[in-house]
Amino acid sequence: MIVFVDFEASSLGKRGFPVEVGWAAEDGTEEGHLIRPAPDWEEWNLEAEAVHGLSLERLRRDGTAHEVVARRMVEVLSGHDLYASAPSWDGQWLSRLLRAAGLPRHALRLRDTEEAQRQAVTAALGGAGEAQAEEVLAAARRAVEASGAPVHRALDDARRELKLWREVRRQAAEAAASPRP
Repeated sequence: MIVFVDFEASSLGKRGFPVEVGWAAEDGTEEGHLIRPAPDWEEWNLEAEAVHGLSLERLRRDGTAHEVVARRMVEVLSGHDLYASAPSWDGQWLSRLLRAAGLPRHALRLRDTEEAQRQAVTAALGGAGEAQAEEVLAAARRAVEASGAPVHRALDDARRELKLWREVRRQAAEAAASPRP
């Protein structure tokens, strides 16, 4: 099953840490978790806080313990195809979360959302030209962008990636059903 994963973080610095994770699966299941920081997670950036709107105090008060979130992710997401729109950043936060919980950092692996989108186009269009595939991808992105900008909350952004993938599949199926001039 395909699952889209998104993290929000304390900063983009070397010692930044995950503050929220969300995932949305093709079967409609989804989860989101605020993450209570591990004791040695300290790097906090007010600009990052302004983007996602989560304060350190809120995470400490309302967040779920980092090791509980990590175990839940491994329990629910193992064996599925995991995608993220920024796999290098999201992978960094995932790795930090897993390591802090004493789990192997590669227990879960993220791939680029664009890979899932391209696979959907290829499945529908087969050997169609690259130009047609690019048209489908661009049209799907425009349709989803018209619904508003990402909100920089993990579950909402994971839902947006799922919506985009579904739109790519829809547009690709339409293109496959319509003869090209």
